[in-house]
Amino acid sequence: MKKIDKSVADAYFRERTRNMIIYFAVWFLVSFGAVMIAEPLSEISIGGFPFHYFMGAQGAIVTFIILLFVNAKLSDNIDKKYGIDEEKNVRLSEGKSLDH
Repeated sequence: MKKIDKSVADAYFRERTRNMIIYFAVWFLVSFGAVMIAEPLSEISIGGFPFHYFMGAQGAIVTFIILLFVNAKLSDNIDKKYGIDEEKNVRLSEGKSLDH
């Protein structure tokens, strides 16, 4: 495996950290934001349920699943941008590990 220049590695981790902060902010808003402003949200209904109830029961889970897919796609793009190729790493390591 080749060594990565420190400035490139710093930029890579800075970009990954920025994305993680965004994901945590979305997580916080979806998890706690709907609860903190539940009273005004009870005016809105989805499928006959108040919006704050829907967000707690279904909306938060769907949002987190969407975040997983967004994270996977963006992480792959960042890896390619900085020359980290998963397929090449797998090819390099084939046959070099022991099966227990």
